[in-house]
Amino acid sequence: MLYELFRWLGKTGIDMPGAGMFQYVTFRAIFALVISIVISCWFGSHFIDILKRKNISETQRDEKTDPFGTAKKGVPTMGGVIIIIAILVPCLLVGNLHNVYLWLMIITTLILGGIGFADDYIKTFKHDKEGLKGWYKVAGQLALGLIVGLTLRYSPQVTINEKVSTRIENNVEVVVKSPDVKSTRTTIPFLKNHNLNYADWFSFLGDEVKYPAGWVFFVLLTLFIVTAVSNGSNLNDGMDGMAAGNSAIIGIAVGILAYVSSNVVTASHFDLMYIPGSQEIVVYMCAFVGALVGFLWYNSYPAQIFMGDTGSLTIGGIIAVSAICIHKELLLPGLCGVFLMESVSVIAQRFYYKTGKKKGLHRRIWKRTPIHDHFRTSMAQVLASDPTSTVKFVGNDRKLQFETKITLRTWIISIGLAALTILTLKIR
Repeated sequence: MLYELFRWLGKTGIDMPGAGMFQYVTFRAIFALVISIVISCWFGSHFIDILKRKNISETQRDEKTDPFGTAKKGVPTMGGVIIIIAILVPCLLVGNLHNVYLWLMIITTLILGGIGFADDYIKTFKHDKEGLKGWYKVAGQLALGLIVGLTLRYSPQVTINEKVSTRIENNVEVVVKSPDVKSTRTTIPFLKNHNLNYADWFSFLGDEVKYPAGWVFFVLLTLFIVTAVSNGSNLNDGMDGMAAGNSAIIGIAVGILAYVSSNVVTASHFDLMYIPGSQEIVVYMCAFVGALVGFLWYNSYPAQIFMGDTGSLTIGGIIAVSAICIHKELLLPGLCGVFLMESVSVIAQRFYYKTGKKKGLHRRIWKRTPIHDHFRTSMAQVLASDPTSTVKFVGNDRKLQFETKITLRTWIISIGLAALTILTLKIR
C-alpha cells in the first residue's frame, strides 16, 4: 500500500522526501524484514496471552516417555498465525500489489495457512489427535500446486530472459537481453550448461507437441514439489525452534537466489536466466525470514508457543513456491536437505515396518521417526510402547542428545547446505 501510494504521488508530481526510496527493492526488502520482526515479537506476546487465557494448548510430549523430563504441557499452539500475519502485513505495505509473483506467494500463505489452521483447530478444540484427514491436506496442497503451475503457464507477466549480458559503451553500461519468452527452463546445479528445458525431454513427440508436454510435466512437478516440501517442513516441526530456524536459513538462501535472478546485472554476472518481476519474491522472503526470526523469540527452547500445522505447512509451501517461481526448484533437494532427510526417514521406516509385519515381525530402522526423534529416544521407550520391536540402528543409549543440541545441529547442517546451494551459482 505504501509502495502504491508513493508511486501514485510520484506520477502526480507530488514530491515527498524519502518517497523515492520505496522504488528500490533493497530498501523495501529490508523494511519488510524489520517490520515483520517487530510484528512477530509484538503480536506474538499478545497472541500467546490470549491463547493462555482461553487454555488453547496441545500436549506435545509425555513425561513418562521423555528421558530428559522436558514434557511440554499447556504450551499454546497455532503459533503459525503469528508467522502468517507478520509476513502478510509488511508485504501488503511495501509490496507491488500488481505483481503476479507477490500474489502467488500471498495465495500460497493463505491456502496452506487455512489447511494447517483447520488441522490445529480439530486437534485442539475437537480433541482429535489425528486432526484433519490426510487426504484433505494432500488435496489442498495439490490444488495449490495446480494454481501455481497454471498461473506460471498462462499469466502474461511470467516470462524469462535466458541470455543476459552487459558491456561498456562510451563509459555507459549497456544491457543486452534475449526476448522475453515463456519457458519451461530451469536451473540445474554444477553443470556448465546450467539451464535445463523440460520440453527437450519430449522431443521424440515432435516440435508441435514437446512444448505443451513440457508444460504438463512442469505443472505435475509443481504439484509434487509443493506437497513434498510442505510435508517435509511439517515433519521437521518436532522440537523447539527447529522448523523455524531451518526455514529461516533456507529463506535467506532463496531470497539471495531471487535477488540474483531479478537483477539484470547480477543475472549476467552469474550467467543465469533473468526473471522480470521476481524482485517481489525478494521482498516476500525478507518478510518471511523476519517473521520466523521474531517467532523464534517465543519458540526457542523452552518454547512458549508451538507453530502447529498452521505454521509448518505454510512455511514449507512458501519455500517451494518461491523456488518454483524463480526456476530454482531443482536446487531444493540440496537446500532443503534437512526436510528431505526427515521425509525419507518416515517413508523408509513405514515401508520397513510394514514388510516386517507381514512376516509377524515388529522391526524398525530407527528407534523413532522423523529422524530427529531417533537421537533423543531410548530403547526402553521403544520397548515400552512395543515390547516385540527390534531396531536396526540402535546407537548408544548412554549418548542420547538433548533437544537443543539436536536443533542446533540441524541449523548447522542447513547453513552448510544453504551455502553450498548458493555456491552452485559459481561452481560450474
